[in-house]
Amino acid sequence: MASDLDFSPPEVPEPTFLENLLRYGLFLGAIFQLICVLAIIIPVPKSHEEMEPSEPRSAEVVRKPKATVPSVSKRPKKETKKKR
Repeated sequence: MASDLDFSPPEVPEPTFLENLLRYGLFLGAIFQLICVLAIIIPVPKSHEEMEPSEPRSAEVVRKPKATVPSVSKRPKKETKKKR
C-alpha cells in the first residue's frame, strides 16, 4: 500500500515569456512605488546656494494686496431697460 503513493513533485509547466514579463514588471513597479513613497517621506536638504541670501523669509510674506482690476471680458451692466 505504501508503494502506491506517489511522492514525486507535481509536474509544473515552465512559465511562458509573458508570465515572466508580467512577474518582473510587477517587481519593477513595486520597487518604483517604494522609491516614490520614500522620496515623499524623506526630506531632501536644500542646496547651499539657495540658503545664502541673508534676507529673512518673513519679509517676502509681508506684501501689499493688489487692487482688483475689473476684467475686460465682462460687459458693464446697462443702467436703462431696453424698450420693446
